[in-house]
Amino acid sequence: MSHPPSPALPRDALGRPLHDLRLSVIETCNYRCPYCMPEGLTPEETPLDRASRLDFDEIETAVRAFARLGVSKLRLTGGEPLLRKHLPELVARLAAVPGIEDLALTTNGSLLAGQARALREAGLHRLTVSLDAMDPALFRELSGGRGDIRDVLAGIEAAQAAGFRSIKINCVVQRGLNDHEALAIAERFRGTPHVPRFIEYMDVGTCNGWRREGVVPSAELRDRIHARWPLQALTPTYRGEVATRHGYVDGGGEVGFVSSVSDPFCGDCHRARLSADGQLFTCLFATRGQPLRQHIGRGEDALAQHLAGLWRLRADRYSEQRASAPADRKKIEMFYIGG
Repeated sequence: MSHPPSPALPRDALGRPLHDLRLSVIETCNYRCPYCMPEGLTPEETPLDRASRLDFDEIETAVRAFARLGVSKLRLTGGEPLLRKHLPELVARLAAVPGIEDLALTTNGSLLAGQARALREAGLHRLTVSLDAMDPALFRELSGGRGDIRDVLAGIEAAQAAGFRSIKINCVVQRGLNDHEALAIAERFRGTPHVPRFIEYMDVGTCNGWRREGVVPSAELRDRIHARWPLQALTPTYRGEVATRHGYVDGGGEVGFVSSVSDPFCGDCHRARLSADGQLFTCLFATRGQPLRQHIGRGEDALAQHLAGLWRLRADRYSEQRASAPADRKKIEMFYIGG
């Protein structure tokens, strides 16, 4: 079946192309991490009914349209994506979409041990696992009293055995809460192919009680790790990479730092986000989304045309404007659009 020509690869109002799509497959989670989905404080805690979520056909149509506009990197998120039933089936379908060169998934790892091999065999390329502490009691506290670090470590081991060689380990760092765990996380994965990435605590959503005092600037954290194991800067893997890379001088691997607060990277942001119910968000800190489901129903061609028009209007650069943003500005919650 032939398609009409794709719209010219769009650039937004600030000249940024569309290269990455973060696709939320589910809005629920089995954790209640305070910086993302604090228990009892998130108005969207009531899960969508199944009919409200995009089905696999709709998701595939959407991804095909995005790929025609230049998206080559696709990341599946949630909520906790491993709660979505038959996820390997979806992975297999998306891995076959022309133009998708990098297919990744972000998970809290609690259910990974039982699914890692099926995901790998379905065509998933890469994994990112969230891990905010090595201390078991603190880990449980930071997951809202629901997580067991043994499950996460077992998931990482199972993923490695299934063929995921270099797994990214994401740690959201908060001063006075878990910043003292950074060295333990770095040490746990030194000498392995896995890459811890330390993420500055961000004001995503409106329910996490964010205060700038809770932010540990990446430069400070990097200096702490460097004092223990000397680091050297590495070149980015690609333009727009969100983490700055540093390698251990002794060859013990690498770590990354995501500095959205202290060193915003809006100028190189090439990412769009699609929520589980089919809304497009052009910024992690967006106040609202653009409903796409009706356009998805019209097919890949019509959707690609519509998306191109929406992307050309994009002018988001919240992290660069944070200091002047209204304090009461309502932003979509992170678990809803996948971080």
